Order: sequence, then structure tokens, then C-alpha cells
Amino acid sequence: MLRRLSVGVLALSCASLALSVIPAWADGVTCTNGGVYDQRTGACVVVATDDGGGGRQDSSPAQPVADRGGTDPGQPVCHDRNSSTQKLESVPCRSSHGYWSNDRQCYIRPMKPSPAKSSPLWEGHTDGAIYECVRVAGQVTVSVRFWSKTAPAAPAAPPDPAVVARTVVRQMQLRAIRIGMAPEDADGRVGIVGLPAWMWVADRDAQTFGPMVRSASVGGTSVTATAKVDRIVWAMGDGEAVTCRTAGVPFADGDGGRESPDCGYTYTRQGRYTVRATSHWTVTWTSNSGAGGSILLAFTATRILDVGEIQVVRN
Repeated sequence: MLRRLSVGVLALSCASLALSVIPAWADGVTCTNGGVYDQRTGACVVVATDDGGGGRQDSSPAQPVADRGGTDPGQPVCHDRNSSTQKLESVPCRSSHGYWSNDRQCYIRPMKPSPAKSSPLWEGHTDGAIYECVRVAGQVTVSVRFWSKTAPAAPAAPPDPAVVARTVVRQMQLRAIRIGMAPEDADGRVGIVGLPAWMWVADRDAQTFGPMVRSASVGGTSVTATAKVDRIVWAMGDGEAVTCRTAGVPFADGDGGRESPDCGYTYTRQGRYTVRATSHWTVTWTSNSGAGGSILLAFTATRILDVGEIQVVRN
């Protein structure tokens, strides 16, 4: 009796899924390219369709986590310049002498009672007011009186460094990977039950895997952030998941039948599976105020994989 081997697979290849990438990034305020930002969860969701119509890229919930330290970023910062060292030293923003002026380096208060308009302190003006500039050095209190059309400005609160950090994340334009997988995503290409599949980051760069370092300064608040992928979780579509902490090794000629050295999977039954590769980012940031923390992001790329079996047909 003759036996004929009928292979239920057309080819095995190593090309990658060609996604039309639409960046999705969360800055705590807006999302671009049609994305929707969820203020409650901190998620920025974007969906993109690939050239073949079978894949998509989106972002899973991205939860910002602020771990602040140092001074309260919502409070004004008052500082006095040390005459000896020329270094800025923190001082209370209010005292019994009035409110602190960073510009004049003294406490400001309106003079009461106000002197008569004939006083030289008015310098001939009839509008505005006379103020006192008060400095205390040990047991000595020095008060200088001056005219001003408007009250000297009180110190303003600096920008919240956590907000600046989210601005830096937006500028990074982090996004999902482009899936590299053997078998490739092409007509007639399927996987085989029992043969290892390989997974990797096909477009590895700073925006898809990191690390990326960016800095920004707004209103005296400076933030430096470092973003990198901690892991990629590959949901294989059959209820199993593989966690890879590297970008994976691309499949090459001669690797057929071998297992990936760092990121692979073997299917045990045939079927059509949706593979989702979710890259988990950690963005750590520090600021010149002493505050710092981390922002967690996750982006997902998707493809469809058909898995067939090798069957023996007897005649």
C-alpha cells in the first residue's frame, strides 16, 4: 500500500507583520491621531489597521503612578540669596512682617498709616501706595520704605513637576512594537502544530523598546525622564501567554525546527489565533525640586496566526 504525505501547510517563513503604525501616547491631557484619553485610568487608546487588514495596534490602560518627594509642587517657593555664599536659601513665604518678595529679597507690607501725599516718599505721585521692605538679620530689623504704583508680586507656585513629566512623555511619542514572528503574516503562511514559533521586536528603536532619555524645563521646573520596556507579554490566543524580557532574536534561515533562544512558543493544536504583544514601559523621572516618580504605560500590537497540522494520508 502506498502512503502519501499531505502537508496542511503551504510554507513557513520568517517575515514580520507590516503594521501601519499610528503612535499613541499619554500626556495626562490629550491624545493624538484619534486617541481617547481616560482621565480616570490614565489610558490613551489608539487603534490602527495594518496594510493587510488583519492586524491592529492599540494601547492598553496606561496608569500614571506619581511618587513625589521633596517640596510640595503646589506651594510657592520663597528664597533668600545668602550674601556670603550667593546660594539661595529657603525662607517662609509669610511672616508677621508681610509676604516675601523674591525680586526685592524682603518681606513686603503696605505702610500704615500711609504718609501724607506731601511726604517725599510719594516722589510726587498721587496714585499707588507706600510699602515697607522688611529684612530681619538676627536681632536687627531693617525697614526700607518705597513708592510703587502696584503691589510687588508675591512668589508664584512653580509648575507641578508631575505635569511637566507627562509633557516629557508626550514628547517621547512612545508606541507599540511592530510584531516580528515566524511564521510571517502573509498569504499562505501558517504555523505548524509542534514546531516552535519565534517572536521578536521587528522595528526595535528608542520609541518601541527604549531606552529613551528626555528633559524639559517649564517655569523654573526641570524634569528628566528615562523610558524603557520592562517586558513584552505575548498573549498567544489559545489562553497561554509568554513573558519576554528581551526584544527577542529574529528568525533566520537554518533556524527551522529550532526553539527561539529567548522568546518563542509551540502550539499544541491547530486553529486561528489572535496574537497580542503588549509592551510594558516604565518611565522614571526626577526634577530639580526633589520630586520624582514613575509613569507606567502599555501598548499592544496584534496579528492573526493560522496554525495547521501535518497529516499522513493513506491510500
